[in-house]
Amino acid sequence: MGSSPGIGRSKRAQFLRAVLPCLVPGLALTTLGSAPAAAQSLTPDLFNPNRGGFASPDTLPTRRTAGVPQAPSDALPALPDPSADPRKAREKPAASRIGQVPTYGLSAATGASSSGYDSLNRKRQQPKLYPGQPKPKRAAGPGSPAPTTVPPPSTLGLPRIAPPPSASANKAPVPAAMAGTVPGQPLRRRLKADDDAFGAVGDYAGSFLIKGGLELSTGYDTNPARLNKPIGSPVYVVAPDLVVMSDWERHALVADLRGSFSGYTNNMPATIDGFASPSPVEINRPDFTGHVDGRLDVDRDLKLTSQLRLRLATDNPGSPNVQAGLQKYPVYAAYGTTVGFDQTFNRFQVAAGATVDRTAYTDSKLTDGSTFGNGDRDFNQYGGIGRFSYDLKPGLKPFVEIQGDTRIHDQAADRNGYFRDSNGGYAKVGSSFEFSRILTGEISVGYSARNYTDPRLSQLAGFLTSGSLIWNASGLTTVKFFTDTQIAETTIPGSSGVLVRTYSAEVDHDFRRWLTAVGKFTYGTLDYQGQNRNDKTYSFESNLIYKLNRNIWVKGTLRHDILDSNQAGSSSQGTVVMVGVRLQN
Repeated sequence: MGSSPGIGRSKRAQFLRAVLPCLVPGLALTTLGSAPAAAQSLTPDLFNPNRGGFASPDTLPTRRTAGVPQAPSDALPALPDPSADPRKAREKPAASRIGQVPTYGLSAATGASSSGYDSLNRKRQQPKLYPGQPKPKRAAGPGSPAPTTVPPPSTLGLPRIAPPPSASANKAPVPAAMAGTVPGQPLRRRLKADDDAFGAVGDYAGSFLIKGGLELSTGYDTNPARLNKPIGSPVYVVAPDLVVMSDWERHALVADLRGSFSGYTNNMPATIDGFASPSPVEINRPDFTGHVDGRLDVDRDLKLTSQLRLRLATDNPGSPNVQAGLQKYPVYAAYGTTVGFDQTFNRFQVAAGATVDRTAYTDSKLTDGSTFGNGDRDFNQYGGIGRFSYDLKPGLKPFVEIQGDTRIHDQAADRNGYFRDSNGGYAKVGSSFEFSRILTGEISVGYSARNYTDPRLSQLAGFLTSGSLIWNASGLTTVKFFTDTQIAETTIPGSSGVLVRTYSAEVDHDFRRWLTAVGKFTYGTLDYQGQNRNDKTYSFESNLIYKLNRNIWVKGTLRHDILDSNQAGSSSQGTVVMVGVRLQN
């Protein structure tokens, strides 16, 4: 007996439910082996037994498809285990990150400079320096900027309140090598400030600096022979000079040579009022002063010193030593040497030397054509000098100086029968000082004496002063003061000698660096001991110097000389006006 249609369909459905699960895997395997997949790919999540694992939410990241390698960053996060206790998960410590530096494709500090901040704390690379470039100093501390090489501020001269107009003026460009702006160029040694912007520069010959000059002047002298009744004459002067200085690290050699020749176009009369003139007919006069100084540095404290000196001159016009009836002035030469040492004991200094000098006169030529010998005026001098000083404080150095000598004449008796061989010397105390470069110099006082072999000649003695002061009153004005005392020989019968004292004051003022005015006043006394003759000299001199450049100067001179004597007919006056040019290098 057959069943109803509804029951039949129900049984067929149950049979298919039981058979299909067995057939589907086999069919799928057969299909995969015969043809490429055309339907959904097989992924791990298809076999996930968890709820929602077959159809993942849309918010999950894109899944890897077949044939594409899986990157670590594409791995799907694992879903939480529902059986795990969330409280234990929270109590579990986190994994240690010590030494685990993450990598993100570009390493840390890849774009950082080699000399800047480095997050990895690696050793900083030092900047590369040019040859000769000074090494920069280290920074004061962390975060401090590196110091820059800045030239030190100038400390020479007075501080500038405002920049001069020349600082902002339009100037020609200076090469980088001269300006010192080339990278790596060694710092140039600062040059010494030039005190005279128009002074001679000189030339170097090896290690010697040579400066030379020639001064040519012409003018008029109202009384060149210094007679009681003036007789004037035009005058010209040729005055060369030469200075040679060594530029050595040790030892020193300096030569200073200065000369002049004064020529007069007019001759003086041979007789005055029927008597022989006290002045020569030809009154041309040469003059030369030169010395060469040497120093040998044995060590830091011991130095050997020496000097060669020469003086060529004539007797001064108006002097009683000038013979009457001369055709021209006799010329004398005084030359000699000094050899000594200079020893320093900490602040105490000892300087001593031996001196040898010779004075010789040429024969006098008289107006009648005859000659008269001056051998009785020739003499040799042997002596020694010592100086002891102590550096009391910077800029103040007191000293004591002692000198002694013996003079031996070529002829025992002079033209008047006097024996003029003598022994003498001096002693003086003083100090050299330097106060802030404003007041510098040396001043001393003492006593001098000389004894003669002839008992008819009394002792020649007197108070002496010696010194030189320079006061820089301002940058444009300088005041100088000089004083000196000398004992000179004489031919006056009965007179032991001449005690000569000279005092001089000079003021130099620069109206401009190229325009200088010089005022000078000189006062002197000549004491002829044993004859009661006293002469006083006064000299007022003014000069105006216009400096065209370092090589050419133009100079104007006005001088008035006065000789006031207590002997009748021996006083005189004279005025000199001159204009000249100086050439120097």
